[in-house]
Amino acid sequence: MDQSTRQQLMFEANRKSTGAAYLLWFFLGGFGAHRFYLGRTGSAIGMLLLGLLGWIPLFLGWAVLGVWWLIDAFLIPDIIKAENMRTIERIEGERSFGRY
Repeated sequence: MDQSTRQQLMFEANRKSTGAAYLLWFFLGGFGAHRFYLGRTGSAIGMLLLGLLGWIPLFLGWAVLGVWWLIDAFLIPDIIKAENMRTIERIEGERSFGRY
């Protein structure tokens, strides 16, 4: 198998899916599942905490979470593009260091 084919297979195995991200956003977005999937762990933890503890400040946390959740619907394609570009750069970097 030539190097180009190997790189393509590595990318396909590691790329992020828009469909999967939107399914996670729709069904588990209040818990930050889509952000965990997209590698945005810090903001995912923030969403998770807002979802779990949002009732404490008179439901204000849930209002913030709802707005954040809606905004993410528009941000997901750009986040996926950036994450997939990082995957490509990582794969190319591994090739230049002779990892495969």
